[in-house]
Amino acid sequence: MSESDLADRSPSRTPCLTAVLRMAGLRPTRQRVALAELLFGGPHRHVSAEQLHSEANMSNVNVSLATIYNTLHQFHEAGLLREVAIDAARSYFDTDTSDHHHFFVEDEQRMIDIPASSVEFKALPQPPKGMEVSHVDVVIRVRKAPS
Repeated sequence: MSESDLADRSPSRTPCLTAVLRMAGLRPTRQRVALAELLFGGPHRHVSAEQLHSEANMSNVNVSLATIYNTLHQFHEAGLLREVAIDAARSYFDTDTSDHHHFFVEDEQRMIDIPASSVEFKALPQPPKGMEVSHVDVVIRVRKAPS
């Protein structure tokens, strides 16, 4: 699915999202399709479970916060979303699953993408014996500088 397809907010998106969910191995339930429309109905973005729950309520999608968490994790496991852990209790879900990194704006509790090409590593530590590096996620925490 191209980025322009994801940006299309027309009602005809539902059959496309239903197909995407099926291709990802997920049954396209009414709630999953409704949440997919909220997540993928515009440009790439970062969303917390609480933010998506609020958007769902404002869109008259009646779904519990537990269902939001479960659906976000199912979408992540299916490769439709990327999970970015900020700390042990807080994650954001990114609709852009390509290789890239993030700034986390502490004052605003939001994320900004950093292109992968903007971060350079001289060397990574040797992984433990029998292990290999599968992916490197960089989250740089920023806040407003004092005036």
